[in-house]
Amino acid sequence: VLPILAKMLENMKAEPLHLCHRLDKETTGVMVLARSKEVAERIRLLFKTRQVEKIYWAISLGDPDPAEGIVEIPIVEKEVRSHQSHYKMTLAPNYRLSPEDGKVVKIRKNRNAESAVTRYRLLASSSACSLLELQPITGVKHQIRVHLAYGLGCPILGDHKYSHWSKLAPQKLPEITLKRLKLEQSKARHLPLHLHAHRLSLPLGERIDLVCKPPLFFQKTLKQLELDVAKD
Repeated sequence: VLPILAKMLENMKAEPLHLCHRLDKETTGVMVLARSKEVAERIRLLFKTRQVEKIYWAISLGDPDPAEGIVEIPIVEKEVRSHQSHYKMTLAPNYRLSPEDGKVVKIRKNRNAESAVTRYRLLASSSACSLLELQPITGVKHQIRVHLAYGLGCPILGDHKYSHWSKLAPQKLPEITLKRLKLEQSKARHLPLHLHAHRLSLPLGERIDLVCKPPLFFQKTLKQLELDVAKD
């Protein structure tokens, strides 16, 4: 969409817009652009200092337990050594359970790990899937995807990258999910990532709320999976 918008502005001989933040390539939803460089820098500072409230929606496989909470586990990028070597973000917890006696043991901190905090809340559950509301407090690369997949064991529907660790393969879906989506497992690789930036709240003098409805494919999946969400 952004290249098309840039071309339209160019054809209209209008000033180019300034991007204020980033959104992962496969994520849909709200994007903030500013008309002037000064306003863009002001908004970028709000993002950098974590003053922007960000609310995402995601359809995940499985139900998080508990249904509401906070995931606070650092994240680090690591190389996955397999027949197709590649890099992924993963958890870098500060503690682990000792296999010998089950006691909690502090792990030496990975100096490349970044603090990552995500609030989550279950909105609806059906067909072996959930609709989740997510609020990333920090802004680490792929944070929501990693916290859901590896922290809660609920990977996002269509997240083929983080549904496995050691291999690059399409996501494996439960039978009931495939049935409701009228999909064969062999076609699962075509499922898009169901992660949507639903709302941004900017403190610019008065608070500005920017809301974006989920795209049609997301809405269709909600209907097929019978994930009913109360209107907010």
